[in-house]
Order: sequence, then C-alpha cells, then structure tokens
Amino acid sequence: MTVPKICGIETEYGIAIREAADFNPILTSSLLINAYAKPAFKRVKWDYEEENPLRDARGFERTPMDSSAVEDESGLVNVILPNGSRYYVDHAHPEYSSPECSNARDVVTWDKAGERILEDSIEAARNIVPDGERVFIYKNNSDGKGNSYGCHENYLVDRQTPFPNLVKHVIPFFVTRQVFTGAGKVGAENGSEGVDYQISQRADFFEVEVGLETTFKRPIINTRDEPHADPDLYRRFHVIVGDANMSETSTFLKVGTTSLVLRMIEDDFIADDFTLAVPVQAMRAVSHDPGCRATIELVDGRRLTAIELQWEYFRLAKKYALDNDFDAVTGDVLDTWELTLDSLERDTMSMSRRLDWVAKLAMLEAYRARDGLAWDAPKLRMIDLQYHDVRRHKGLYYKLQNAGKMERIVSDEAIAYAVDHPPEDTRAYFRGECLRRFSPTIVAASWDALIFDTGDEPLRKVPTLEPTRGTKAHVQQLLDSSPDASTLIHNLGG
Repeated sequence: MTVPKICGIETEYGIAIREAADFNPILTSSLLINAYAKPAFKRVKWDYEEENPLRDARGFERTPMDSSAVEDESGLVNVILPNGSRYYVDHAHPEYSSPECSNARDVVTWDKAGERILEDSIEAARNIVPDGERVFIYKNNSDGKGNSYGCHENYLVDRQTPFPNLVKHVIPFFVTRQVFTGAGKVGAENGSEGVDYQISQRADFFEVEVGLETTFKRPIINTRDEPHADPDLYRRFHVIVGDANMSETSTFLKVGTTSLVLRMIEDDFIADDFTLAVPVQAMRAVSHDPGCRATIELVDGRRLTAIELQWEYFRLAKKYALDNDFDAVTGDVLDTWELTLDSLERDTMSMSRRLDWVAKLAMLEAYRARDGLAWDAPKLRMIDLQYHDVRRHKGLYYKLQNAGKMERIVSDEAIAYAVDHPPEDTRAYFRGECLRRFSPTIVAASWDALIFDTGDEPLRKVPTLEPTRGTKAHVQQLLDSSPDASTLIHNLGG
C-alpha cells in the first residue's frame, strides 16, 4: 500500500566572491546565513540526536572509519526558518533544505522561496563583506574545475517496500529522466569523454550504481537510511542524481514524476523489466546526447532512447492513475510529462520555454551565431554560469523569465508568501508556526522534533514523527489556544 509522497529538495548553492584575495567558502557561507537569519532563529540549534548518516538501507550500519564521506557539521551555522526550512553550511556551501511538501507544485514554490532567501542573504551581507568584495550565488552543480555539489530530493516511502525493488525500477527511470531534469552544461568533467554541450550537470560525476556516499564514488541510488520519521513505518528515499533547476517546469516534473514512479513501485504495479545493461555508462550517454537520439542497452538486449524509455514509464503511470484516485496536481504532472516527451521527440528545441537545458542551449547557440564562438570559448562558460545566478535582475534565467520566455508553474506572490510561511498540509506547519510564535523558548529543532525550555521544568521534547500530522487543520486551534510555550506543552498533554 502506497504512503503519501511527502517530499522536499535540499540544494547546495555555488558561492564565489569577486575581488577577494583570500576566499574562504565556509566562512563566507556562514557570514551569508548569519546576515539573513534573525537573532531569535539563530539561537535555536539543530538537533542531531536522531541523525545517523552511516545507517545503510541495505540493512547494515557503517562505522565512522568506513566512510570519509560523512563530515561533522555540528560546528557550522545552522538555522531553522519560520517557513519550516533549514538553512545551513554544508560542504563549504550555503544549503537550503525546503520544508516538507505534499505535492510537486508546493515543492516548486518552496524551492523557489529558497532562491529568494539566498538573494536576500546577498543583500543582507552587503554591509558585512570587505569593501570592494561582492558575493555571488549560483544555483548550479559544478564549479567547472572538477568539483560537483548536490541537489537532493527526498520522498517518503513505505518501509515495507523491499529496497531492491526500488533499485531495480528506479535506476532506469533516473538515468533517462535527465531529458527533462537536466540543467545543461558546456563541456565535460570528471574524466568523461569530451563533449561540446550536455544535458545534465551531474551525470559525469556518478561512478557506481548503489552506495552510501554522496561526495565521492557517487551512486545513482543512495542508500542512506535516515527516515526523519517513524522508522517502523517509513523510509526517506534520498535522491542525489538530480540537477539544481532554475526552470519551474523541470522541478515540477522531477518531483512529480518521481513521486508517481515510487507509488507504482510501492503498489508492485511495475511488472516490466527495464534494467539497464550498464547504468553508469548509460547515465553519461544520455547526458552527452542533446539530440536525444542515442540508444542505451537493456539487459534483455533491447536498445531504447531515453525518451522511449520515459514513454514506457509514462504509459504505466497513466494506467496506474486511472486505477487510483489522484489530485489535480498529479493530473497536471501527467499532462506536462506527456507534452514534454511528445515535444522532445518531435523537436528538442521546442522545449526552450520550459526546460533548463534546452533554454540554455538556445541561448548559447544564439551567442555562438552572433559572435562566431567555438564551443571552447570562455564566454560560453561564463554564460553557462550566469544562467544560474539567483539575482532576479542579473541572472540569465531570470532575464528570460522577465521577458516572458520561460513558462511558469507558480506565481511570484506564492513564492513571496513561502519565504516566511510553511506549507499548511504537512508537519512543517507545526514546526514553522512554533518557530514564529515560541522561538525564545525553543532550544533545538529537527525534522522530527522540537525541544522546548519553558524555564520552570526540564527540557521538553515534542516529537513530530508523522509527516502528515501537524498540519494547519490539525494544530491551528491548538496553537491559537496556547499563548506561550508552557501552555502549548500543557495542551499537548505534557
């Protein structure tokens, strides 16, 4: 039986300083977050008690010496914002983790709110950075020097679903969904075969099919088993193969289609075997083919293009949806998925108003034609980077959007609201509202708990292990009837 697909996105942003003689990304990221966060929120610590990044979904736990991929982040800046998100320093990058959302459209909204938070952070830090230095933030995945940083998706899945089933059915889907999730990139990295332009920024950096690591020997399927929920009921499927998207359509499809595929796997609906012969090689082959005509081999000997394999998943999802009750957002996901595959199949460039990699390619080709540039021209790499600048008055993506050349999924008003308010239909509502109302008495928080210090009794931990509870409908009356944290604890039965 499938469980609600509560989901969210964590994005590590690229950071740089112009005119800086000695650039320290960790220090600068900390400065950026501290400049943005209000003092009341900075004092609330992140609760690491229940976190264990070494627990493997395959049924064992690594020892610290087994994995150099896990770093101690406890000393870095780490704040929880009133929209239910987490804003912190991770691997020398400012990272924004969206609050839990119940659907793909909300994920787009609160993911875009993260861009606004980073943009506002730049402005807040203007008076702190040394004279002449300017902070730049990019929502991308590569520094062009062989280093990649992640954009991770998270989905609530049924603990009873065998993990090997997830691996079997999701790998072919992940390898081929690049045709609509890719952010586009000039050139290749990480020892990959040279290419002028490719679909994905992350594809070159994946080296194994399944594994626990996230910063080296990157796997297509990550096995970290931190549910941030009731571990007897749920698993958090931690997805690290996606690009960081500027396009709202790309994010909408990325989350919406993946949620549908996970539902089908939970319900044991997929009988077809799409197992790929060499998944890692196929990942790069798909990315290195902007024409979307290259075929990849399945273990049964068939050769399909990425679009053809995506059609197979779409047809299954369409049939699955007919057999089940779904909301309007899921219907929009299916419609957008179908339109996207049909358009890409006929003419990839027809999606220049919807998909990042196509929009960027169209822009680059225009510059190449105008200035007679070869693909190795430094100007093209600069344009590639500037596409991801989060500043709405400077970023090239936003130049397209402001000119009406990129399709929208959500409104600016919805995004502005999401900067300071949590989603109303997940536990993020309770977390965000408690931060807004009671932050002076909250000493620590995490995805699945809040810890209060009311001053007249021991610290009280309020667990939030069920992601579908703590919604506005569930707790608004409780919160409104609690003028202070002590009353809230009492009303909760404490």
